[in-house]
Amino acid sequence: MITLDDISLRLAGRLLIDHASVAIPEGARVGLVGRNGTGKTTLFRAITGELSLESGQIRIPNGARIGQVAQEAPAGPDKLIDVVLAADTERAQLMAESATTTDPSRIAEIETRLVDIEAHAAPARAARILAGLGFDDAAQQRPCSEFSGGWRMRVALAAILFAEPDLLLLDEPTNYLDLEGTLWLQDYLAHYPRTVLIVSHDRELLNESVSFILHLDRGKLQLWRGGYDSFERQRAEKLLQNQKLRAKQEAKRRHMESFVERFRAKATKARQAQSRLKALARMEPITEEAGEAAAAISIRHPERIPSPPILTLDGVSVGYEPGKPILRNLTLRIDHDDRIALLGPNGNGKSTFAKLISGRLEPLSGRIVRAAGLDIAYLAQHQLDELVADESAYHHVRRLMPEMPEAKVRSRAAELGFSGGAADTPVSSLSGGEKARLLLGLAAFHGPHLLILDEPTNHLDIAARQALVEAINDYPGAVILVSHDRSLLDACAERLWLVADRTVAPYDGDLDEYRKLVLRRSDRKDDRAAPKADTARQIAARRRAEAAPLRKKLKDVETRMARLERQIAELDDQLADASLYAKDPQKAADLARQRSEQSGKLGIEEESWITLSSEIDALEAAEG
Repeated sequence: MITLDDISLRLAGRLLIDHASVAIPEGARVGLVGRNGTGKTTLFRAITGELSLESGQIRIPNGARIGQVAQEAPAGPDKLIDVVLAADTERAQLMAESATTTDPSRIAEIETRLVDIEAHAAPARAARILAGLGFDDAAQQRPCSEFSGGWRMRVALAAILFAEPDLLLLDEPTNYLDLEGTLWLQDYLAHYPRTVLIVSHDRELLNESVSFILHLDRGKLQLWRGGYDSFERQRAEKLLQNQKLRAKQEAKRRHMESFVERFRAKATKARQAQSRLKALARMEPITEEAGEAAAAISIRHPERIPSPPILTLDGVSVGYEPGKPILRNLTLRIDHDDRIALLGPNGNGKSTFAKLISGRLEPLSGRIVRAAGLDIAYLAQHQLDELVADESAYHHVRRLMPEMPEAKVRSRAAELGFSGGAADTPVSSLSGGEKARLLLGLAAFHGPHLLILDEPTNHLDIAARQALVEAINDYPGAVILVSHDRSLLDACAERLWLVADRTVAPYDGDLDEYRKLVLRRSDRKDDRAAPKADTARQIAARRRAEAAPLRKKLKDVETRMARLERQIAELDDQLADASLYAKDPQKAADLARQRSEQSGKLGIEEESWITLSSEIDALEAAEG
């Protein structure tokens, strides 16, 4: 169990976490959520020891290995598969030593340990992880230096997944992934055998891959059981309950204050008035929490809607060099109100297709017909770099309205979500979400008929993503979406086009079927990467090795369960004393609260016991 005990954390003079406590069960998969800027990444840095706490302590079991994706992507001459294999430092050291040592006893020790850690199956496991993240067999044999920064970050992710640390810290792991890689990662994390703490704004990942949500809000941490949708529902219920309790408390406070004011000076009531004053002083205010919300995102509507189709492609081929098409035989049509999601792994040509539709690339052959006066807006995340860092939202809007009076320019800036002083804030001081909102507003500034959005949710938190969904669904024009955020595609896309085999064609299934297709393909790659069949003795040894740590965990869980059951029994004995409630109601309430807490912990341990027992039973059944 990882325990954060009464911790406070300050960064650059700002108090981010204020006397917060939480216990994370062993083996839990936890999604860490909260608004941008609340301190999620800073908390990771404190867990790894990079930052010092102002107070409190973080307790992690002795010897536990903590792992996170390297900030510097690998870029040397080593092959991808070798970079990933090197992440298991113990295996790498033993393999290197086995190649040089001549001591027979040491050789035996090394070989025994290599068998224990399944070192000889490691290349197949590393290959499976790389394949799931989009690297085929040929790519795995290429040097890191041949890949772009985004692809090298995938290699860094593959390396830490392969190393399988006891505590895996992932900060926005899907930012460099396409939809296919994201779907694979969701499935992989859902079965990760150790503790995971994930910072993510991807609702689907937080629903599919985690068993708890850890919410960081106004300096406090609270752990909720279940995925993100469950957390949202539970939190909404709690907020509603708190509002009711707060209203009752305020009514009680007003009544007591009124009594004190009326009778403070009256001798016969003075003692009662003083008693109420003391009660008022002891009354802990119930804070009024605000639900997660984000500034609305505005997409300017077109002044007129052209007649369908607004764009047709007839036998089109497109590429960057004559005679070398990336995509070919494109025969498609787009209507004025289409909502199209482009599917397919990165590298298949989605961005090339988007550039073709937007007019940034001319066809090598074939014919494109666009409706008269068709206005197309294209937003790609790399365009964030096109914003001028020392200029404000007002200056960026002014550039598009050079002849307009200041009042109208500020009115348009406010329409984009930058009103008052916010319009004068330099871009360099804006959050990632604010920059993305500004960029979207500028791209759609003149009310386009067709909006192409390439990974629009990067840098947006969950509330901002919901605001984007509402803006897209309110927008009357056509939309083409490229996104790894399945929640966005589920909410906005009505048609699916698959970019594969050097062409683009409608996909007849839905996103659930596409997910199954992606995972089936990944399974087939796993089969190809699997080592040759092991002998029965090797299989039995491996299963015993797999079961041993599970049995140890099961024994530890049973020990904790027995201790909790004893504590609950002791509390029950005390609570069974009927006189306690009359003599010391506060103590009775404290004991009841303690029993509830211990009962909750016992429930968590019981779930762990059931899971571990099932895994051990499955291994023993396979062995038999």
